[in-house]
Amino acid sequence: AWILICSIFVCSVGLNANSTAVVIGAMLISPLMGPILGVGLSIATNDIDTLKKSMINLGTMLVLSLFTAFLFFRFFPLHTETSELLGRVEPDIRDVLIAFFGGSALIIARTKKGTVATVIFGVAIATALMPPLCTAGYGLSQGNWEYFSGAMLLFIINTIFIALATFLLLKFLRFPMVTYANSKRRRNIARIAAAVAFTLMLYAGWTFNDVLKKSQYNSDYDNFKKNEIQNNSSLWLQRDNIDPDSKTITLTFNGDISDATKSDLINELSNYQYIKNFALSINGNSNRSTDKILELYDIALDKIEALNYTIDSLNLVLEATQNSKFNTNFLNVAKDVKIQFPDLKSFGYSKFLQSSDFRATDTIYVARVKWDPTMLDSLRAQKTKALKAWLIDDSGLENIEIVTD
Repeated sequence: AWILICSIFVCSVGLNANSTAVVIGAMLISPLMGPILGVGLSIATNDIDTLKKSMINLGTMLVLSLFTAFLFFRFFPLHTETSELLGRVEPDIRDVLIAFFGGSALIIARTKKGTVATVIFGVAIATALMPPLCTAGYGLSQGNWEYFSGAMLLFIINTIFIALATFLLLKFLRFPMVTYANSKRRRNIARIAAAVAFTLMLYAGWTFNDVLKKSQYNSDYDNFKKNEIQNNSSLWLQRDNIDPDSKTITLTFNGDISDATKSDLINELSNYQYIKNFALSINGNSNRSTDKILELYDIALDKIEALNYTIDSLNLVLEATQNSKFNTNFLNVAKDVKIQFPDLKSFGYSKFLQSSDFRATDTIYVARVKWDPTMLDSLRAQKTKALKAWLIDDSGLENIEIVTD
């Protein structure tokens, strides 16, 4: 029991944190597989005592698991509906196949030597008995009966098809039946086992057919939305719903929908095999949805951001090109300056940014020069003034400042 409680807590934390690795770890810890195999084994061998024990153990584990998950999600402060959690609220045909073939692999491994451990681990991960129970506990804690019923249905499907696979394989392998000294008791137990097996197979068949149909409906519906609505830029789908029980599809769009568009959608629906007989209800409204406007606004912002990124990249390329030209020009200017002013010992210039009002920036060029130290101050001032005039005339720039060392 304590191992089960710990595995439920681990699985609940994994679902809440949206951590697949943690959920897988909880599946490996879980002891739920034993009672389920016991149910299939006892029905196949007419072992009524083992069936009672297995059902009691399974029921106890089920209640304990739901209660533990309920307590966790009820009192844990974070109630995020993660993808790991939502993935267990609606079973499809793949869950049925995984449960059946997973159970088959496990019971085959139990009849052989040396392969049990690895197969048990693989089946525990594949059939995923723990997450649906934790999701059902989450549904109970939040009062969400849709989540609870969907998760419990997934758990029941897994349980039934694992037990069914066990039953069929043991019958195929001709496992010996449990014998009873009392012939009347033997007949009664055989009848009970046959009735349970028949009920199990009947429900499994109904579940398989129901889940298969819903999977086909959903697959066709997803293709219909993708091909006929999402690929049409003039249609803004706000809400949609498919009800397989009443065979109705309801679509609500942003903006008015013309009769021609409605007729086209109804005609296109007939091209999808499993939903062509569904009644299609199309609604529109004259007001554009705020959510859609915000979505378009976000798209526009993304495009602007992409353009700004492109502009910045081009500016960097341009600046690098200008710097390359600047370096080349500098060497030429330095040679000319030395010819015009042989008293110079060093010369340099660069771009300089400054702001006088702290709102806008100005770009100026600063030339840094060093004259012959033996030169008189008055002559140095004259030479500096002459150098500035020469640089302005040579470069065509007006914003040039001279700094002397």
